[in-house]
Amino acid sequence: MKIPLINKNDFFSYLKEQGKPWQNDYLSMYSSQWHGITTDPDLMVIPIDDHLVHRGDGVFDVIRCVRGKMYQMEQHLQRLERSAKAISLNPPPEYESIRELIKRLVSMGGEKDCLIRIVLSRGPGSFSTNPFDCPSSQIYLNVIRFRSLPGTYYQDGVALVTSHIPIKKSFFATIKSCNYLPNVLIKMAAIEANAQYAVALDEDGFLAEGSIENISVLNAEKILKFPGFERTLSGITANRVFQLADKLVRENMIKDVKFAMISPEEAYQAREIFLTGTSVNIIPVVSYDGKRIGEGSPGPVYSRLSTLLWEDMTQNRELLTEIDWEPGK
Repeated sequence: MKIPLINKNDFFSYLKEQGKPWQNDYLSMYSSQWHGITTDPDLMVIPIDDHLVHRGDGVFDVIRCVRGKMYQMEQHLQRLERSAKAISLNPPPEYESIRELIKRLVSMGGEKDCLIRIVLSRGPGSFSTNPFDCPSSQIYLNVIRFRSLPGTYYQDGVALVTSHIPIKKSFFATIKSCNYLPNVLIKMAAIEANAQYAVALDEDGFLAEGSIENISVLNAEKILKFPGFERTLSGITANRVFQLADKLVRENMIKDVKFAMISPEEAYQAREIFLTGTSVNIIPVVSYDGKRIGEGSPGPVYSRLSTLLWEDMTQNRELLTEIDWEPGK
């Protein structure tokens, strides 16, 4: 087989010839490698020898922009910084301007409903596992058009199954690292079981988290429980829903809300179960491991919390960050 030697012109010509419809939602990118912004998806690349690529050596976070304003940006940045500190990854100097970079990138993307992915990488340097081979860490920022889930997920609910894939050990589970192999396999387990979502168990057999979602359970005693964050990632949306749920206690819709261990057996008997996440908000679960949850339809607690969360996302000025949009956008 004859294999051609490719130069730069050949490379970019080849890229232009290929149909890549998934790139239609890639709006803009900033890279500290070239200190600039691009809106061309073909240029949104990372060096193969970046330890992020071949070792998963990096951390990330995702911010939601809703109706032109970023929701809980500071909370996401704080979690990103905690994750970086946990793996001794010092951000590059550009991180001092991260807020301005994000705002500019979102404005350049031109979409008021989008997701901002922030990646802090160990950087390029070698193909080894030695982090000290990398002379400088890097920032990669991407803005992606927001695509909501099918409306039926929220109107009719979703099916949840228990994943046989174990979660990461506590130290790694609490870091939002770029090593998401267990998360990928958890999602695969859901699809192979003909369910939309799967939840993994912790080392003691209690509910932990989904592939990218936190879980909460309204048990038979009307106590809303969230797995603690000692063994799972501290979800920004989960934390906010937990806070908003206090209003339901005052309204006598639920008796209490707390972090606690949740067994699968307790979940099977639940009145309601739902999943939370930055890109999904709140999703009601109507079946778990083939067992009907509650009445088999989204319940009143889900409905109330969903309303409170959306109001928070669109009206809570303390948690919304303004963006200077270009005229006409």
